[in-house]
Amino acid sequence: MNPLLQLTQITKSFGAVRALKGVSFDLRSGEVHALLGENGAGKSTLIKIITGARQPDSGKVEIDGREIPRLTPASAHTCGIAAIYQQPALFPDLSVAENIALALEKPSALRSIRWRARHTRAAELLKRVGADIDPSREVRQLSMPEQQLVEIARAIGVGARILVLDEPTASLTKKEIELLYTVIRDLRSRGVGMIYISHRLEEIFSVADRVTVLRDGESIGTNQIDSINDSQLIRMMIGREVSTINPPRESPSPLPFRWGEGQGEGEFRVALSVRSLGCRISNSTNVSFELRSGEILGLAGLVGAGRTELARILFGITPADSGEILVNGKRVQLQSPRDAIKHGIAYVPEDRRRHGVILEMPVAANITMSIHSEVFRGTWLRFDSERTLSQNFVRDLAIKTSSVDAPAATLSGGNQQKVALARWLAAKPKILILDEPTQGVDVGAKSEIHKLIRRLAAQGLAVLMISSDLPEILGMSNRIAVMRGGTIATILPGDSTAHDIMAAALGPTK
Repeated sequence: MNPLLQLTQITKSFGAVRALKGVSFDLRSGEVHALLGENGAGKSTLIKIITGARQPDSGKVEIDGREIPRLTPASAHTCGIAAIYQQPALFPDLSVAENIALALEKPSALRSIRWRARHTRAAELLKRVGADIDPSREVRQLSMPEQQLVEIARAIGVGARILVLDEPTASLTKKEIELLYTVIRDLRSRGVGMIYISHRLEEIFSVADRVTVLRDGESIGTNQIDSINDSQLIRMMIGREVSTINPPRESPSPLPFRWGEGQGEGEFRVALSVRSLGCRISNSTNVSFELRSGEILGLAGLVGAGRTELARILFGITPADSGEILVNGKRVQLQSPRDAIKHGIAYVPEDRRRHGVILEMPVAANITMSIHSEVFRGTWLRFDSERTLSQNFVRDLAIKTSSVDAPAATLSGGNQQKVALARWLAAKPKILILDEPTQGVDVGAKSEIHKLIRRLAAQGLAVLMISSDLPEILGMSNRIAVMRGGTIATILPGDSTAHDIMAAALGPTK
């Protein structure tokens, strides 16, 4: 039996960069085939070729055993190929039913719209994926997980036989992930073939039948999922042994910037003190903790516990309306991000594509954004100064880019995260707030970011690190603050266990 999809010796170059080097890949009916690789390994380029968004330089694409000489988005749609991306591609001002109808109905200027039938069909498709969503709701009112379910329902409606799921659980809760798994199992039983992309290895072992690993644009191998373990997969992805994702504590190599001048050996002064902090808008109440120079304070908790809300308060985005904040022992008012920056606080948000970097701007402009007035003083545009500063950060943070003039969009996720870090490090903060610093990056980039964070802390920077990844919290934190219900439930020592954190996050049991 012919596979649903067969790619043979696919190559693709962008200028001098070879993104794909003779990659072969196949997808069978009724299977989940995982596609793994570090950021920059070629996964996105391969998916764009499968969906017709890019044309390969050479190689062959076959669907149901028939070669497709030139696959376009329109012909891919006709062949039953659909992709569900991490950021849903829906029209926010249209209803759920209208978004689904756009994919199902052929446009006609003479045909009247059957609103009731459109609503009923959308409701049936949503029910098939277990989504309790009113088809008349506007998409902008939906959460990210709900939008993903709408896209899956739309794909089912058009009869998709080849479904690409790109980081589908990045913004889902545990309950929503289980619902997605149920939908995937149902689709598999109906003969739909799915390409599943995720950086979370536990997901791969939960849903995949086979796994293919890409590295540096090449296919390293394809295995049945029950014939390989996570250590072998990591070794295939990065080309070396990794005993642990979190690096061992080590003496830091110097960076071209330092924090905490005057701090004696073994001395840790309190950089940030929060006392009985509250914010009605954020549902934060009675938050108290201390963050010391030179330490990494992990901030753990379940989804909805208030971690990101606390970060936004500390950065002045949603100012507190009770309690007090002290920076280096002095009480401060943080009514805006400008106030926070003035007092040496920097914040790298969770969604780097929306708030961390501006994808269309060059790497250099992204890095100097927080100190623009210093680089471009007066009426002169000092581009040489901007380039020199940004090149130093590219070198010292090991940012992989062809040039500081390249758009940030051309970088991998891990390198975009490093640019977001460099943007705030350029301002030489005393306190750095990191919200999910390694979300959506591969294991190699994750290890590099962890090493960088430790180097910064070892040189005196106070780091507040929010993470939903328990191994990351346990491996990186000197102390661990656990949030529950909008407040700090407890602060645990760094050698605590995952059980200790979950017990504090869930609260006392009856």
